[in-house]
Amino acid sequence: MRQLLPAAAGLVLAGAIACAIAPAAQAAPRFTDDPYPSTYRPLPSEPVLLRNATVLTGTGQRLDAADVLMRDGRIVQVGQGLPAEAGTRVVDATGKWITPGIIDVHSHLGVYPSPGMKAHEDGNEMTAPVTANVWAEHSIWPQDPGFLTALAGGVTTLQVLPGSANLVGGRGVTLRNVPATTYQAMKFPGAPWGLKMACGENPKRVYGGKGVAPSTRMGNVAGYRAAFIDASEYLRKNGGGQPQEKPKRHWWQSSSGDNDSSGDAGGKRDLKLDTLAGAINGDIRVHIHCYRADEMATMIDLAQEFGFRIAAFHHGVEAYKIADRLAAENICGALWADWWGFKMEAFDGIQENIALVDRPKNSCAIVHSDSEEGIQRLNQEAAKAIANARRAGIEIPPEHAITWLTSHPARALGIEERTGSLEPGKLADVVVWNRSPFSSYALAEQVYIDGARVYDRNDPARQPRSDFMLGQPAAAPGGVL
Repeated sequence: MRQLLPAAAGLVLAGAIACAIAPAAQAAPRFTDDPYPSTYRPLPSEPVLLRNATVLTGTGQRLDAADVLMRDGRIVQVGQGLPAEAGTRVVDATGKWITPGIIDVHSHLGVYPSPGMKAHEDGNEMTAPVTANVWAEHSIWPQDPGFLTALAGGVTTLQVLPGSANLVGGRGVTLRNVPATTYQAMKFPGAPWGLKMACGENPKRVYGGKGVAPSTRMGNVAGYRAAFIDASEYLRKNGGGQPQEKPKRHWWQSSSGDNDSSGDAGGKRDLKLDTLAGAINGDIRVHIHCYRADEMATMIDLAQEFGFRIAAFHHGVEAYKIADRLAAENICGALWADWWGFKMEAFDGIQENIALVDRPKNSCAIVHSDSEEGIQRLNQEAAKAIANARRAGIEIPPEHAITWLTSHPARALGIEERTGSLEPGKLADVVVWNRSPFSSYALAEQVYIDGARVYDRNDPARQPRSDFMLGQPAAAPGGVL
């Protein structure tokens, strides 16, 4: 509490304090201050020792007849013959396989929930080509039963994104896959936001069909550039911030004047430009829906023009054509195992796509879902990619393939220091499988998040149900989960 000062002394002191703090008061704003912060709290957990399993650590290592020790929500140790201290619950995992929790970088759960109904379609704000002002988290319905069917498939963390109707669809959010009443209670504390962008057919079809720009691919690129020009000017006018790699000054980045392509880089705060400026500063990770190799190359050029970095291209059915460049640019490819041909830009997909993107040094191949059904069996999607690679003469061992579902998506989301692998000190996000996760018969038997057993296939009391599903036959023991 402040104390009142005598008037004269107070004025002198106040003036001195004002002078001293003036520079701080004018500090450049961060465009990622969160007015809706996470309220996530890990569930209570006991020390657990999973004993005598085949362990895929998510770091490229396989350990046979190994143990995993969890305590206080963290991985304590992975190895053989670990001792069990008093009070530790010991689980005999003989014949089982253990992996890190699966991470899906591309989901629309909660914003396009299942059951799919018009009233639930909250993922695409199709009112303007650039809607960087909207945040997917504000559409999330935590009661979506899809979260819990995904949990039964071993998914512990997921990024929920806006759809791909717009050039810039808005912010995505990373969630912990736990039952909750509010989305904030699922929000991964401290995880960076993602910025969803889309190239190709979707935005030009949506807006060309309305008779407005963009209606062509050149209109798409003009729209991105106009938006980032405004964001660059907004950034300069609001104190700048420090981009990770400061782009060279262009003719439109004058040190004075109000050049502004759409009239929204003025003095007031602008939610759209907050997000785009945050991307330029490197605080918001850019995730781009993009199919064709030539368009991915153009988007890399766009990123270099405006000084932002692309975390991942999503879908990327032609990513195999530029696999070396993706690795060189440190861009992940978040890909399907075999989706192709459902529109013209998906026509040149091949089943070896993931394996070829995975081959260069420093590559970052990811298996993603983009589907409320596919997210339930991402392990089997990865298995299909393994089989497709084998037919092409490329052998991918399980200890490497698991990185497509764990450590690589964690890297794309900026949470790799906290989860994605079974290393001491990391969050105890763990799945116990009844056999190799890449078997057609694989089932997740136990799922741990922060060391808490949130799902157990053999214990109906640990098979959480959405409020929406209460009273439904599928929610009864032995139902769809």
